[in-house]
Amino acid sequence: MTTTPEAQAHTVDLASLSLQQLSSVKKRLDDELEHLTTSFTKLRAAQTKFRECLSSIREGISSKTKGKPVLVPLTTSLYVPGTLADAENVIVDRTKDALRFYGSKVEELGKNLKDLESIVQDKSNNLRIVENVLRQKVTTSSGDATSTLSS
Repeated sequence: MTTTPEAQAHTVDLASLSLQQLSSVKKRLDDELEHLTTSFTKLRAAQTKFRECLSSIREGISSKTKGKPVLVPLTTSLYVPGTLADAENVIVDRTKDALRFYGSKVEELGKNLKDLESIVQDKSNNLRIVENVLRQKVTTSSGDATSTLSS
């Protein structure tokens, strides 16, 4: 299935498995792939949120906005009017620190996404291999049943 050293210790000859065992392996791979894909989507969403934070700090906070009215989010859908008192400090961070923090989060999530994408590709390949062997076994068992009936 895969060629990593860890996987070689768990390598199984798929052709030696029964249809029921292959179906079980396929289901497990389907479930793992679904979970990994969901995780990938959530990581991508988190990365997007951090990018939005970066954009908000870069574009929304400057010496030009100091003292001007702004909308402050209390929740994702509730905003209250406010005034930016200090363009150099946001909440507890200096603007530069906040940019560095969100930038590092975007970068870290990017690395995690790349790793996860590789895992998803490996699992997808494994799933295709199992599906092919399963299809061959079903075809072979159908052919054997047909030849037995015609004899």
